Amino acid sequence: MRNLSRLLATGLVLLSLSACANLLAAREARLRRLVGQKLSVLIAVEGVPDRNFEHAGVTYLAYDRRQVDFVPAPPIFGPPWGFPGPLGLYNAPPPSAVLRACETVFSVQGGIVRGFSMRGNDCG
Repeated sequence: MRNLSRLLATGLVLLSLSACANLLAAREARLRRLVGQKLSVLIAVEGVPDRNFEHAGVTYLAYDRRQVDFVPAPPIFGPPWGFPGPLGLYNAPPPSAVLRACETVFSVQGGIVRGFSMRGNDCG
């Protein structure tokens, strides 16, 4: 029984990791279709860039995606003042905020999209 629960837990972890990998692969495939297209197609698909800059004849268009997710505090079952512990009364940790962001930068030369790169913790 113990091995079955370990196997199930391992399977769930692998399944969740593969879901993230599939989202990233799908996004990369969608963006890869823009390479070789005209600048006007890129702007029609992705919209107006958040920033752009030029260096050595190459224009870089940056798109930023940011989102804040709030993680609620876990529920506490017991007295409202907390549980006794080694350092006094223990209460649940407070809610927290997680910033999820992805920056996608396209390189454009001669009016044609030459490539892209992504960085951040939410690019999938």
